[in-house]
Amino acid sequence: MSQLTAMSANLLCTFGTAPAPIKVTSQTVVLTEGKPAATIQDCAPMTNVGPFGMCTSLANPAVASATAAALGVLTPQPCTPVPAGTWIPTKPTIIIGGKPCLTQDCKLMCSYAGSISITMPGQMKVTAS
Repeated sequence: MSQLTAMSANLLCTFGTAPAPIKVTSQTVVLTEGKPAATIQDCAPMTNVGPFGMCTSLANPAVASATAAALGVLTPQPCTPVPAGTWIPTKPTIIIGGKPCLTQDCKLMCSYAGSISITMPGQMKVTAS
């Protein structure tokens, strides 16, 4: 069983160096432990998904450029998330405001080859089965 994801859940990118919280803006009616429950539409860069510290992906042009300037030594650069679409739903039959809910096991792909996952769902009581 998966946990529903709520406002302030922790996210982590495979190429990031720090976690970032999610901000729920897709709906405000359904709450879990008093916080808005997220949907797969909560994927906008900087609005819903914040930066993950420093980016280490060579697919990121800033990292590739800095690494080339350092003669091939990987040189991380500040993360600017670039989600490739919406979250990939794992429970598409559970709908919140006409949109599939966001559960702890959903993934969001970054255009710079990273995979964003939910490390802490922001609540611990409501499960989606």
